[in-house]
Amino acid sequence: MGNLLAAVVSAEAADSGQSQSYIERMFSSDGFHAPSIADFFPPAIFGDGTIFEFNRIMLVRVIAAVALLLVFWFVASRAKVVPGRFQAAIEFLIDFVKDEIVEPVMGHEGKRFMPFLTTLFFAIVFFNITGVIPFLNIASTSLIGLPILMAVWVYVLYLSEGIKKHGLGGYLKNNLFPPGVPKPIYLLLTPIEFLQVFILRPATLALRLAANMISGHLLLVLCFAATQYFFFEAAGAMKAMGAVTFVAGFAFVLFEIFVALLQAYVFTMLSAVYLNMALEAEH
Repeated sequence: MGNLLAAVVSAEAADSGQSQSYIERMFSSDGFHAPSIADFFPPAIFGDGTIFEFNRIMLVRVIAAVALLLVFWFVASRAKVVPGRFQAAIEFLIDFVKDEIVEPVMGHEGKRFMPFLTTLFFAIVFFNITGVIPFLNIASTSLIGLPILMAVWVYVLYLSEGIKKHGLGGYLKNNLFPPGVPKPIYLLLTPIEFLQVFILRPATLALRLAANMISGHLLLVLCFAATQYFFFEAAGAMKAMGAVTFVAGFAFVLFEIFVALLQAYVFTMLSAVYLNMALEAEH
């Protein structure tokens, strides 16, 4: 897009007998580079074009997973009756999942799903937060594959638990034929319920998470790419704009941390809701 704009400006300048314009210089190959969707498809580190392809985003995911395991290994191996600050912080988050998500949504049924939902919450936090970690700089969940994997994990669990409790026929009846509805309405309602239970729930879980992480990455890159451009390549008074974009970038870093935590909460909360709906006798 930048090269196309530069070519158009250059042609107009040639028609008017003018030299290279400021706009052309700004959008030239050595000027400002806006973020693009190509950021989410980095070149392969090895295995290019094979099923074993390994790229930068996969490396970030491995780092996040190893960090998650190390954090819990460290806390578990050094757990004390009177916790230190780090142990207390982890325990606070575990209690948050239990007190704010699992128990209010699932009640007594939630106890056996507590390990699953806690693991899900912490995994999403760690995979999301890589978007603001220096030298990683991209959320592991910003490529749709990982959110889909997590959504499928939830999907398989709530289907299997629902069928285990009610039987296949009972589960389908509870979800596709809600009680108290006039029978002719089922012609319209049942297809909608089928789409919701078997397609929309996992799809929206994955898409919501990925879309938020993609937009956050693009905003951060835009702000800091503009900061670099204004400080080091812009001329005259335009350099002062670098301070504005830097402050905006810092604000978006804080906001992205909040979004990373919020999306972990939303994903885990909806997972608990879907599990609870699968176990209920009627909806």
